Amino acid sequence: MVLIDTSAWLFALKKNFHPVIKGRIEKLLIGSDVAINGMIELELLGGTKSEKEYHRLKSRLGGLHYIEADRSLWEVSWRLAFDLKRKGLNLPYTDIFIAASALKEKAILIHADSHFDLISKHTDVEVESLVSLISS
Repeated sequence: MVLIDTSAWLFALKKNFHPVIKGRIEKLLIGSDVAINGMIELELLGGTKSEKEYHRLKSRLGGLHYIEADRSLWEVSWRLAFDLKRKGLNLPYTDIFIAASALKEKAILIHADSHFDLISKHTDVEVESLVSLISS
């Protein structure tokens, strides 16, 4: 299973999309079990510009495996935030929650956000980083 972060989705969905990232996500959607959580969905749907775009994207995302934000996921998130803070990493809680979702589901987190590279360096979160594709 893979969890695609908002940072990667945005490079695939925008009009001036990044061809390599878009291709990678399309390949994942065809051949993998792709997951999403409420935070990623909030970030994506909250950024839509029209009613039509909102409904079209909501429909497309609705077919993905949904990671519920139950108490056990929040507990993984709290612990992850605590552990990272003790290691000197003060990261956005949205990113910690997304990383905790991947950790709990044993999913690979596909991203284009350097925060997740830091998280993976200090935890068991497995990532596929696309950061190098956008920073060159």
